[in-house]
Amino acid sequence: MVSIYEIDMDVLPDKVKILNFDTYSEEWLDFIHICRREKHSGDYDIVIGGVANDRVFNALGLFESGWLDKSEAIKRLRYEQPSIQYCFRNQSIIDNYLKFIGSEVLK
Repeated sequence: MVSIYEIDMDVLPDKVKILNFDTYSEEWLDFIHICRREKHSGDYDIVIGGVANDRVFNALGLFESGWLDKSEAIKRLRYEQPSIQYCFRNQSIIDNYLKFIGSEVLK
């Protein structure tokens, strides 16, 4: 079963801090690396960006182990179309702006 939600980003207060990665980039790679190493990734309320799925994980793992430099890791990801995920890191945004639409059973 999959739950379906929606959020109107246009009605969020101006003070909400959003970090948005449209593509896999050096900035995205740095952010993921910091999250995995330090478990602290800033004071963003919402982070939007590509999922580190199996295809991405290989390049990410090679980068983190030192086998690839940042530039080469990004080159390997340039043809990957990111599956975008939203990470809500502020409970009041979830409570006040995220709307449950319904659910569907996957076949």
